Amino acid sequence: MNGGARSTCPRIPALGTAAGLVVAGESTHDALVPTLSDLVARHTALDEADLDWLHSLVSDWQLLADLSFADLVLWAPLAGESGWIAIAQMRPTTGPTVYHDDIVGSVAAKGERHLIDTAWNERRICREGDPDWSTGVPVREETIPVRRAVEGGEGRFLAVIQRSTNLSSARTPSRLELTYLQSASDLAQMVAEGRFPFSGEEPILVRSPRVGDGLLRLDRAGRVTYASPNALSAYRRLGLHADLVGSELGPVTATLCYSDEPINEDLMIVASGRAAKETEVESGGTTVQLRAIPLIVGGGRIGALVLIRDVTELRRRERELMTKDATIREIHHRVKNNLQTVAALLRLQARRLQVPEGREALEEAVRRVGSIAIVHETLSHAPEEFVDFDEIADRVIAMAGEVSAAEAAVTPRRVGAFGVLPSLIATPLAMALTELLQNALQHGRPRRLEVVVEPALDRLNVTVWDDGQGLPEGFDLDSSTSLGLQIVRTLVEGELSGKLSVQPRPAGGTEVVLSIPRPASG
Repeated sequence: MNGGARSTCPRIPALGTAAGLVVAGESTHDALVPTLSDLVARHTALDEADLDWLHSLVSDWQLLADLSFADLVLWAPLAGESGWIAIAQMRPTTGPTVYHDDIVGSVAAKGERHLIDTAWNERRICREGDPDWSTGVPVREETIPVRRAVEGGEGRFLAVIQRSTNLSSARTPSRLELTYLQSASDLAQMVAEGRFPFSGEEPILVRSPRVGDGLLRLDRAGRVTYASPNALSAYRRLGLHADLVGSELGPVTATLCYSDEPINEDLMIVASGRAAKETEVESGGTTVQLRAIPLIVGGGRIGALVLIRDVTELRRRERELMTKDATIREIHHRVKNNLQTVAALLRLQARRLQVPEGREALEEAVRRVGSIAIVHETLSHAPEEFVDFDEIADRVIAMAGEVSAAEAAVTPRRVGAFGVLPSLIATPLAMALTELLQNALQHGRPRRLEVVVEPALDRLNVTVWDDGQGLPEGFDLDSSTSLGLQIVRTLVEGELSGKLSVQPRPAGGTEVVLSIPRPASG
């Protein structure tokens, strides 16, 4: 087998493209490939339940492609059944591909794809016919009707899977390849009978085991009839010394992993192949993920496939990240507590001062420290170094309103949303907002005070405006001696690499605009 190999042979030509899907004169691989939902909605008579079934099938048909060593193309009947449209495509990771280019969106008239028509009309898997040599590479074509299970009925046929195998590297198959092909044949029959994908099954995780990770084939009693080399290696790492083939997988796995504790019930269900489920087992520092696929053909369970993946390193890294994340959150929590202690000491010192200017300076310092503490408190609850800045902004605005002079009689408010921002931006931005709000409340005596947020694609524009007394005559930001404005300018231009402008409003009052770059991950 050539895992992940890609053939350079020319693709079997598509027979046309659905109207509106590809620009005239443009090949399908140069145009935007439409989604399955779009194609079904625009060009077929399938309903919502049919679409859900096809989505479930396509989400898990990499398994069928890998076991078959073949490309899969899903053809749905056009509205009126005048022909077929390719609505999904999958290439194998276990062998060479037939289709070098994407053919999703291609259409074929009735009669142009004989095997597709036959599978649809006769409701059966079609394997007849000699290999196709039209492209210079031998390709074996098979078609599988797709049936959706309907409770209390025979089911509803929705589409046809075209399975195309590149035979250019054909040779005598190994035991592993024969097991793969037999399992693929069983899965194909389940698709035709409406038994795959599994109705009501939980969504398969992105990191679920794949065919190449390790495969076990079980008989009806749950005994192992075949174990791939990777699957055997995983069980060796779990501590198995005996031969796995011929043993019952459930008891063997339970003995390895649950000798001193109660057995996980999911393990016995998965390891026996009785239900389509996933579980993980751990022994001796090794963690192995198991996924069971019951094989139900002709109304009876004939056995099961169990896919196996060694996820030891993955889980170790996840634990390290969780530990690191918890440590970072604890640090933010302690920083917040220390800042609150500093603020309390400054507040206590301010009460003892008899000089009004000194008391006012310490109270301003308390507010500045408090705005930083708010950011760290939010970060102590966040799973990453990103925070919902709307929550921080609202707390900063509320804090400014609480400490403003009673005669101001104004409650600041926010218009618009900041969204999620990294902590490197959140802290200086919170401090800048604190200074601007406090400055407006203390010196402007406004009746209205608003923080207006206007997010753009690459920038975040924030306007703080009031309808108060306005700027003093001859005001110039560069020569201003206001400590608050100097702090804001340093934060915006120095730490946030943004721009700051302070100007009078035409209707009276002051308008301060902050324009800062928005990081791509924010």
